[in-house]
Amino acid sequence: MAQYGGTGRRLERRERRQPFAEPGSAGPERKAATGVRIAVCAPQVPFVRGGAEIFTDTLVAELRARGHETALVTIPFKWYPGTKVLSQAFLWRLADLEESNGAPIDLVVTTKFPSYCVRHANKRVWVLHQFRQAYELDRTELGQFGEEPKDRALRRSVHTLDRIALGEAKRLFATSRNVAERIERSTGLAAEVMPHPPQELSYRCEEYGDFVLSVNRLDRAKRIDLLIEAAALDARLRVVIAGEGPDRDRLEGLARERGLNGRVEFTGLADETELASLYARCLAVYYAPVDEDFGMVPFEAFLSHKPVLTTTDAGGPLEIVTDRRTGLVTAPEPPALAEAAGWLREHRGDAEAFGSAGHELAARVTWDGCIDRLLS
Repeated sequence: MAQYGGTGRRLERRERRQPFAEPGSAGPERKAATGVRIAVCAPQVPFVRGGAEIFTDTLVAELRARGHETALVTIPFKWYPGTKVLSQAFLWRLADLEESNGAPIDLVVTTKFPSYCVRHANKRVWVLHQFRQAYELDRTELGQFGEEPKDRALRRSVHTLDRIALGEAKRLFATSRNVAERIERSTGLAAEVMPHPPQELSYRCEEYGDFVLSVNRLDRAKRIDLLIEAAALDARLRVVIAGEGPDRDRLEGLARERGLNGRVEFTGLADETELASLYARCLAVYYAPVDEDFGMVPFEAFLSHKPVLTTTDAGGPLEIVTDRRTGLVTAPEPPALAEAAGWLREHRGDAEAFGSAGHELAARVTWDGCIDRLLS
């Protein structure tokens, strides 16, 4: 497969402008890699900001810091009703990012569905996740497509589009083994696993306090209700829930029904200072979504020297949360979670040891290493 598409003249121009350095190169070759013109592509749900948005903003900043002319390209994304999914993907398909203002764009870096549907002769895809409602969430309460023939056909069309769009990538990366395995199962394509660092905070550990922290968008897939139910079973378990989302009213109602006022605290969205303080003071961090892609919360916990409490079906987090090494892994049931949280409360020395082991693991994931691989 050719490195670049288009005419020979365009190929010569791009190769003369900026060859790419090999990973770990230095000196003249690294200087030659500066000044590459890059478009980072990501969908944006208006008024919503979460881990994916933090990731793309940080990626743009890190590329610029290394001398690359980088722009973030977004298109508003609405995935419902189901008929919207393909039309939203085709907006990216129609976008022309070969050049801008008369100057060529050397490469595009795309992230999650549907941004990776964009066309470009030098497309690098770093998959945070596919459209999960068309895959493992189909026919669950978190799915989107019904049993009508048109819904089934629409789901198959998403699969076909993924095979085409991801197959166009010059380099295909996945943020975790879990995501890479999904891609291979659904498209037959092999993606390189490349996790990325979490957001920058003033990570530190002040104490192993009296509460378990949850940091998440509040929606059903994150299963924060399991932690609330665990608190109802252990009168000594205190929970702090940081985040906003469509499931907040239901979760607050559940806490009231269980008589947990005062032991379950909802902080809403925490700013960087408050979030770092919560990480610094908590006993442990709870993170157990349904078969999660990966999630940066465990890395954030580890950089704060805190253990992670997760479940056997959490998916991506299990790649770095190892039972009784960097945290505790339990059945996805409130009694098991309550028992695990109580054990950490009674064994703070072990909580500290788990958090320290996690810190060693998280410290190995750096932006230097990621960008070297991304641009090589």
